[in-house]
Amino acid sequence: MIKINYFYFFIFKVMHVCVSYCAGETSFEVKTSVSERPHDDKPRPYVCTVCEKRFRRKSHLNRHRERHTGGKSYSCTQCEKRFTTQSNLMSHMNVHIKCSECGKCCYNNQALTVHSRIHSGEKPFECSDCSKLFTTAGHLVVHSRIHSGEKQYNCHVCHKAFSRSGRLHRHMRVHTGDKPYKCHVCDKAFSQSGHLHSHMRVHTGDKPYKCSLCNNSFNQSSILQRHKRHTHSNRRPHHCPYCGKLFKVNGDLKRHVRIHTGAKPYSCSHCSDRFTQLNHLNSHLLMSHNEGTWLTCHICQKKFSQSGSLKAHLRRHKGVKPFVCSECP
Repeated sequence: MIKINYFYFFIFKVMHVCVSYCAGETSFEVKTSVSERPHDDKPRPYVCTVCEKRFRRKSHLNRHRERHTGGKSYSCTQCEKRFTTQSNLMSHMNVHIKCSECGKCCYNNQALTVHSRIHSGEKPFECSDCSKLFTTAGHLVVHSRIHSGEKQYNCHVCHKAFSRSGRLHRHMRVHTGDKPYKCHVCDKAFSQSGHLHSHMRVHTGDKPYKCSLCNNSFNQSSILQRHKRHTHSNRRPHHCPYCGKLFKVNGDLKRHVRIHTGAKPYSCSHCSDRFTQLNHLNSHLLMSHNEGTWLTCHICQKKFSQSGSLKAHLRRHKGVKPFVCSECP
């Protein structure tokens, strides 16, 4: 009903201007102000000096002015192509700034430098408290809140605190069970897009993370970093408070400490068994409560819960030794 009334109002306005023009009372110029739009109650304080069209935001007015001037004030530094808005220029710049490894487009050279660390595994920013490495200074700042205890984002369900709002948002999916990211190959669902992206490499076989010290490649950056610490570094910054044993990785230290404390945080949902490590629990579930998923060696009929364990076992029958030490002849 409002659209119909506005249509008749517009026709009446045009007829009134035509009559006034024929009578010589005004020039043929139709101007519509905010008050003449009965369906629009939002303020429009920014006015075009050429056509007097009004806008709610100054940025909208600036883009509108380009229609009158026809100017393209934003030029590309690579090919000198010109654009009317900065956003169009930034979108165009993606054509020139691409990653040579995966072809991903970046907005500027700085973003490309940060992105390239995904492939090289470079993490130039080190935490002074725990020696953990990061690709960007921002990630290091966020991580430092773990040591300072600063956690300003709280879950209203379990009251768990987080140092970043994004982590709180992802955490809420634990309570809601939401898994919006679904694999189109095997229909497996994930709560985070990064987990889905990493999972897809299982199907594609892609290993974009290459070790700069040897020829090994990995499908996850964390695996590459762990490989460097275990294989190419002798540094062991983590020590056991009970026996003084040194470890390269903090996770290895945590698992080792359970030997002294006797802690078994992983419990089976089918029986009363408990385990010190998650992979031990997963193996138990497959071997004891889900026999249909066992993987059997076709030579000796030994059973395994993981395909990687079966592959390693088969090398013993074949006498294959694919791993060569780079430090000895």
